[in-house]
Amino acid sequence: MAEKIKTIAVLTSGGDAPGMNAAIRAVVRTAIVKKVKVLAINGGFEGMIEGNFVEMDAGSVSNIIHKGGTIIKTSRSPRFRKKQWRKVAYEQLKKAGVGGVVIIGGNGSLAGAHVFTSEFDMPFIGIPKTIDNDIYGTDYSIGFDTATNTALEAIDKIRDTANSHHRLFFVEVMGRDMGFIALHCGISSGAEMILVPENKNNISELMERLERGWARHKSSMIVVVAEGAVKGGVNAIAEKVKAKFKQYEIRISVLGYFQRGGNPSCFDRFIASLFGNHAVKALLSGKRHVLVGLQNNQITYTALRKVSEGKHHINKKLLDIANELSC
Repeated sequence: MAEKIKTIAVLTSGGDAPGMNAAIRAVVRTAIVKKVKVLAINGGFEGMIEGNFVEMDAGSVSNIIHKGGTIIKTSRSPRFRKKQWRKVAYEQLKKAGVGGVVIIGGNGSLAGAHVFTSEFDMPFIGIPKTIDNDIYGTDYSIGFDTATNTALEAIDKIRDTANSHHRLFFVEVMGRDMGFIALHCGISSGAEMILVPENKNNISELMERLERGWARHKSSMIVVVAEGAVKGGVNAIAEKVKAKFKQYEIRISVLGYFQRGGNPSCFDRFIASLFGNHAVKALLSGKRHVLVGLQNNQITYTALRKVSEGKHHINKKLLDIANELSC
């Protein structure tokens, strides 16, 4: 029978995303209710290596549920990629009496946790966090809803300018090599075209769509572009369009990093709270090396090994719906 866990640790790792503080709060408050000591690891995996641990109480997480970023800071740790430093991190955890760790992170962080747990006897429970929403084992990750709402608000305002000046706007949103943000924002903003990495024929489709728009005398058009949709980025796409359609006055808007900041939405606070609560309960019930996720409105647990090997893909049928609605 496994020894009862008396102390757990929580860390945030990788890029920031709105809702991380809500998850931290849920982890701390649930641990306290369960009469378990909880330590915050400041600075992600680097903080684990350095032994930068701080004991948390209920007051430590007061008035943070609505704040973006992470109060316990985050980092990307090149040292953690080397086993010698992962061993140091493990020794720091054991020295502090930690019996299990809750990690709030994206694909890279969860893959790092999987490697760590394959080498050392320390239970890890993952909480999915990334605005890209590309983590296998969950329908939604913390930060995605807020990021899409932030981008949507910007696109709506750009639409006003496009209408006023008879312009074609290319709006680039984040998402690396996944099109979740672009797809959701494109449909919700009524964009004339959505370009995502998952659709390799999007340039030819774009040209056809612009031809039809020009024939209908549309006064303005919005094209939402995922940052990894086309080699060369949004500028390369705009140049191709300029060469073919001299009649369009074209503008480019790259929304950038402000999509990762700001107060988390109601939905992100909600799922972050659920994930944090269930992560602690999972550790205390004996679960090891799994991701807490939300699939079909149910809390699920997926092995970190599968999470590190898999990808959460967009539903390509939504592209067909987007095309039908923008005719």
